[in-house]
Amino acid sequence: LSGCDSGFGQATARHLDIMGFRVFASVLDLQSPGAQELRRSCSPRLTLLQMDLTKTEDIQRVLQHIQAHTNSTGLWGLVNNAGFNDTIADAELSPLGKFRSCMEVNFFGSLELTKGLLPLLRSASGRIVTVSSPAGDMPFPCLAAYGASKAALSLLMDTFRSELQPWGIKVSLILPGYYKTGTTCDPAFWNLQKQKLLASLPQELLQAYGEDYVEEINQQFIQFMKVAVEDLSAVVNSITDGLLAANPAVRYYPGQGLGIMYFIHRYLPYFVRDLFLKGFFINPKLPRALRREHHNDMKK
Repeated sequence: LSGCDSGFGQATARHLDIMGFRVFASVLDLQSPGAQELRRSCSPRLTLLQMDLTKTEDIQRVLQHIQAHTNSTGLWGLVNNAGFNDTIADAELSPLGKFRSCMEVNFFGSLELTKGLLPLLRSASGRIVTVSSPAGDMPFPCLAAYGASKAALSLLMDTFRSELQPWGIKVSLILPGYYKTGTTCDPAFWNLQKQKLLASLPQELLQAYGEDYVEEINQQFIQFMKVAVEDLSAVVNSITDGLLAANPAVRYYPGQGLGIMYFIHRYLPYFVRDLFLKGFFINPKLPRALRREHHNDMKK
């Protein structure tokens, strides 16, 4: 189970431990408050492992540990939960490095871990449950880096699902609504990210869009965070069902409003979909270079 420092990973690790399972829970930092909380609240059956999904040596160390402890039995389930995003901005304003960081954690890290554990999963005819995002299915404004990595992850897991069927491995995707997890709901974190972004933007881009444009996106996102759901149990239950149900769903959609969102996405015209996502999530103001007052200033 990856990404157990906070949020869905931490809650799921605790839930599975209470149910009596042997859990291998990976965290970025063994001394983090989340890791210490798991030590405190879980039984000795739970093993905490340090793993940064961007580091092959970390993944290899975790694979060796799990192999050593499950070689005779195989591994029943893998939960790919670790995820990363620290940029809320238009694709043009998002540094290329941010796209790479999201792909490294959300796609390549999960791919490497899954491939490494497949021999053990095959021997147990086990389960793979992966937390993706509706942002990987729909063009959410200002989430291109994160959304593109989750789109790649979702397609990868759909491919695994069809390819691993002969081995008896069942593969499920979890596409949660908006929940309160980790730093995702900390305004101070996002304000700092906004400052870093503004400092890194080329002058020409900053002129074209305007500093107030970036400020407005950040304010709208912080406003949106206030509707994040604190009770993570719907997601934990979906992950658990994916691991334990005789016939798990291919996709789980825990969270409010996802039904209507996917209905609009699948059946209504593009302009309605775009309007809905802007109304629901972030509706950026016009970039500075396109505003009437800017054109008037230029004429003067």
